Amino acid sequence: MRTILNVIWLVFAGVWLAMGYALAGIICCVLIVTIPFGIASFRIASYALWPFGRTVERDPDAGVFSLLGNIIWFVVAGIWLAIGHVVTSIPLFVSIIGIPMGIANLKLIPVSLLPLGARIVPGDSRVGPGT
Repeated sequence: MRTILNVIWLVFAGVWLAMGYALAGIICCVLIVTIPFGIASFRIASYALWPFGRTVERDPDAGVFSLLGNIIWFVVAGIWLAIGHVVTSIPLFVSIIGIPMGIANLKLIPVSLLPLGARIVPGDSRVGPGT
């Protein structure tokens, strides 16, 4: 079931969202100071490309640098990527088959807003990212 959902996701939402994250990663890697943001963005791009069967875990030991980095990320790129998730989820909700993918798209918003201190790990038997 995960593979079917991932393929449908890839066609209708995954490619566009992954391209947005990749663009943010490229922009962040242009400057030396923002390379950690670029690496996080590329990591989330792979998650946005094939999300079902994986989940996001927060690192409880993430320090103050992660918090400061997330604040900067939120202002510079996070809010725009979250808006992209909302806009992408609307047509998915309109179609009956896309409702689970629309819900999954909305569950990607927290990691798009605060990527530092988050790890993408293989999920358990649940269907959907972060469920």
